[in-house]
Amino acid sequence: MQTHKAKRVEITIEAVMEGRLTAALIKAGVRGFTVLPVLGGSGRSGQWSREGQVSRAGGMVCVVCIIRPERLDALLDAAFAVVERHIGVVSVVDCEVLRAERF
Repeated sequence: MQTHKAKRVEITIEAVMEGRLTAALIKAGVRGFTVLPVLGGSGRSGQWSREGQVSRAGGMVCVVCIIRPERLDALLDAAFAVVERHIGVVSVVDCEVLRAERF
């Protein structure tokens, strides 16, 4: 089966920033993404957990995008404009997809 090169971008950010991030991605031409809840983790500020929180204020989400390589710079510019002043991590990895026309 033929595969096509793509980029997988994962953006972990404070849950309250989800709307601003996804709006920026859409404005940058990103056609699709998935938003996942982050249950906990550990980082520069230490270990944390979503357990026991009643609002989104202390939580995090992970926004996952798979895009064509030529669209990567526009996505990263849009994402960084939101993430740079907030808690967040952006990672990019190479991947392959089966149906390139969807990306």
